[in-house]
Amino acid sequence: MSYNKENMVNYGFVKVAAAIPQVKVADCKWNVSRMELLIKEAEQQGVQMIVFPELSISGYTCGDLFAQRLITEESEMALMMLLNNTRQLDIVSIVGMPLGVNATLINAAVVIQKGKILGVVPKTYLPNYKEYYEQRWFTSAAQLVETSVRLCGEMVPLGTHLLFEACNTTFGIEICEDMWATVPPSSHLALQGAEIIFNPSASNECIGKHAYRCSLISQQSARCLAGYVYAACGFGESSTDVVFGGNGLIYENGSLLAASERFALGEQLTVSEIDVQRLRTERRMNTTFAANRANLGIGAATRIQAGLMNSKELHLTRRFAPHPFVPQGTALNERCEEIFAIQVGGLAQRLHHTSMTKVVVGISGGLDSTLALLVCVKTFDKLGLSREGIVGVTMPGFGTTDRTYNNALALMKSLGVSIREIDIKAACIQHFEDIGHDIEVHDVTYENSQARERTQILMDVANQVNGLVIGTGDLSELALGWATYNGDHMSMYAVNTSIPKTLVRYLVQWVATHGVDNDSRNTLLDIIDTPISPELIPADENGNIKQITEDLVGPYELHDFFLYYFMRFGFRPSKIFYLAIAAFEGMYDRDTIKKWLHTFFRRFFSQQFKRSCLPDGPKVGSISISPRGDWRMPSDASSAGWLEEIEALK
Repeated sequence: MSYNKENMVNYGFVKVAAAIPQVKVADCKWNVSRMELLIKEAEQQGVQMIVFPELSISGYTCGDLFAQRLITEESEMALMMLLNNTRQLDIVSIVGMPLGVNATLINAAVVIQKGKILGVVPKTYLPNYKEYYEQRWFTSAAQLVETSVRLCGEMVPLGTHLLFEACNTTFGIEICEDMWATVPPSSHLALQGAEIIFNPSASNECIGKHAYRCSLISQQSARCLAGYVYAACGFGESSTDVVFGGNGLIYENGSLLAASERFALGEQLTVSEIDVQRLRTERRMNTTFAANRANLGIGAATRIQAGLMNSKELHLTRRFAPHPFVPQGTALNERCEEIFAIQVGGLAQRLHHTSMTKVVVGISGGLDSTLALLVCVKTFDKLGLSREGIVGVTMPGFGTTDRTYNNALALMKSLGVSIREIDIKAACIQHFEDIGHDIEVHDVTYENSQARERTQILMDVANQVNGLVIGTGDLSELALGWATYNGDHMSMYAVNTSIPKTLVRYLVQWVATHGVDNDSRNTLLDIIDTPISPELIPADENGNIKQITEDLVGPYELHDFFLYYFMRFGFRPSKIFYLAIAAFEGMYDRDTIKKWLHTFFRRFFSQQFKRSCLPDGPKVGSISISPRGDWRMPSDASSAGWLEEIEALK
């Protein structure tokens, strides 16, 4: 991949891999030779930590051969070969083997690096039901009293409480069935500081099991606010009674980053990068995480430091969606349906609480006011109220074009709401005369006067009909302060207040294809295609929109990307810049991204005073800038540190 040649390590990423080798059951030397090749291949790809399946040195399906001393001794000899042949490599490897501990045999995960054994983690929960019978051969970690074991000629740490520090992160290990327990060991490891969990596994395949397994891993990585790297046995294991699909899975806080091909005949490396900085931010913000550790009385784990790694230039292979607020595929319809339901639910409760049966909405023919009107229509239908109680007010001004004007009227008519048309030009001209403003000067006074005149009309109409003024402004506009203070900035209930601009379009399109008549649908589709504009400056000589918002403040898709990573994860400008270059490769160059990143932070800080007095409105996603909810920021906060970092970007 060609984008972004900066070192990902500088931004908190750790490159990990789940390896699925071919095995020959009970042929330890052959198995280790395959593992060695995969380790070296992973090292060449810049992988810093790699995990192999459960009992990968011997093979998982040895059965009663585990009772043979030859297997355990050959496993140890094979491990010595692996240590010797990877002595020059920085990569941290987690391999599985049967290991004798005094008079017992354990199912062990062995952590190695640079020819040394860092520690051994025994399996705790040994399945002994249905097709599993591990207790026939192995002893659970819960029954061990030993805290060290002699392996390959040296005493090494042994236990489930081991945490390993490498690559500027901390990781822990649980083995296969451990994850399926009611309270998995990884829960305790995460509370003790593990940011990544590795799971060497041998879970076989059955109908429906794969989806359930993925659900478990996703949920556990989310509960632990951790990365989770899972490697399960594949081709070469015995198929006497079961089949192994070779699952390599990498998750980050519930999200799948990479997956192997199931039932592949060849060997596989599943590689991705886990954002440890992001995980740390999640844990710091989620105070329940720290409280959970305190309430459970979990003590400190034994920490083992890996050897220093040579400095490498590592680059991202992981992709970042340019539109983080907009899910892909079928999930988009589900997201739109849920958001729309939240908006409708919020407005329905507000109308019920105030005992009002009328609302007033300013209809411009643009996306935001269209979405607000659709929410009102759905809410009135849900409450069994007449749509005539929705008073749509279109207020043509100096910059209103025929396209938006006609779309506003057509939409209100097709939806069956009450229509009022109030031209604001005469009132604004009178106002300009009153304050001594030259109407030919199209400055901020010229623009804001129109916005405030419209808000005054809406408020007065609301008083007249005893209704609520419904706000139309969206999250992106509020983040940038792209709203006139005490103009379109103000309402009695703001239904779009936490919906980003990049998602508004999809919501309107979703409504257009779900439950409106053909006339409304055609109008909605044309509104979707209309350039975003406040229409406060007169149109051009051809009657087309002259004032394009994104030409003035920058592309909303960039600003929404910046907003997401700034507010959701607290990333520094330099990291947001790094991710934006990756996400928008081929769309925007570095200078363009830097320019609008500077604009975003400058405006975000300077416009906080507008957000400090926002009207009520429903939170629909992970980000909200309500001063009563998610975002409490002083209006006097300085942006100097953020802007200086942006200016220093290359």
